[in-house]
Amino acid sequence: MPMTQTCTSTQNEILRYIYGETSSSENVFIEQSLLNDNELLDYYLDSLELKEDMDKISLSPKENTIQNIMNFSKSYRPVI
Repeated sequence: MPMTQTCTSTQNEILRYIYGETSSSENVFIEQSLLNDNELLDYYLDSLELKEDMDKISLSPKENTIQNIMNFSKSYRPVI
């Protein structure tokens, strides 16, 4: 079964750009591409919004999970 390409290399470059992983010369190319390609600009804006939304997510364990780990560590005695 052939693989279906779901993301182009240009889209990958956009994601790298959003995360600040591109060089100065790549930035110039990407910014020029965004000026000339409305679909790519839409992808950039959607991706930027998604990143901003994901940055708002705070992940932390439930309090009872932390308590279970603490209780285990207090009672743990290594076998030597």
